[in-house]
Amino acid sequence: MVNSTQVSYFILSVYFHTGVFKYLFFMIVMRLYVCIIGANVLLIVVICVNRSLHEPMYLFLCSLFVNELYGSTGLFPFLLVQILSDIHTVSAPLCFLQVFSVYSYVCVEYLNLTVMSYDRYLAICYPLQYNTRMTSRRVASLVAVSWFYSLLICVVMIALTVSLQLCGNIVNTVYCGNYSIVKLACSDITVINIYGLFVSLCTFFVPLILILYTYIKILRVCFSGCKQSRQKAVSTCTPHLVSLINFSFGCSFEILHNRFDMSGVPNMFRILLSLYFLTCQPLLNAVMYGLTFSKIRVVVRNVLSEVGL
Repeated sequence: MVNSTQVSYFILSVYFHTGVFKYLFFMIVMRLYVCIIGANVLLIVVICVNRSLHEPMYLFLCSLFVNELYGSTGLFPFLLVQILSDIHTVSAPLCFLQVFSVYSYVCVEYLNLTVMSYDRYLAICYPLQYNTRMTSRRVASLVAVSWFYSLLICVVMIALTVSLQLCGNIVNTVYCGNYSIVKLACSDITVINIYGLFVSLCTFFVPLILILYTYIKILRVCFSGCKQSRQKAVSTCTPHLVSLINFSFGCSFEILHNRFDMSGVPNMFRILLSLYFLTCQPLLNAVMYGLTFSKIRVVVRNVLSEVGL
């Protein structure tokens, strides 16, 4: 048995030889990364410097955009290096760092979307009490708890994974995933499995129940209200629902990819879907919220016109 602390590197076995096309793939991924960075940084700056956007909904969006930058940085530089490399290996410390960044990104994303659904619930169902319920202190507390909780549970998860004894170092993914490493263990994984179930319950299933509850209440208000209130509810909730569904789809495929045998799926298609929630979500949110919310759209247009773009 080889202790995980003695494993100096992991081999990413899913990559295949692409010849001269690797430069084309590199340019595509690089342009996607640049677009993600540019769009999210622009929206963060726009929200931070314009006092008219210092409202709970936009502050939650700012937290969401910061998380998109964080998650993208945990994947794209690593992916760009691997595309150009002929030997697809990664050092153990860097691999565990990527596991931490990717999984904490996923947790923050889901909790942020949950908090946003709660915010929309208060705004639509209790409009007269919204300002007293969603105070600046509560906004800061919700954002801080989402980040702190996500980082904490990922630290514990990494500590449990590092303590495992591994019987190999070949990871069947294009980036470092925790479950892919756990599958290499030849020691007892009962504790980490129980912890994984606990985290799934607290981080995904409980928030999912809260999201369903808030939208049931929102739908009731929409159907019982006037046409104007329905249109306002739809305009503010649709981007959130699209983002939630898109992210859930990507995460669901990644879970299926890790837990079940997907050898029947073409290799290239499997790689693209495994990267979907880490590549499409950061750009989708920036573009969708930037175009959908008129206040953000107007401010962005003014900023771009001032810099001559």
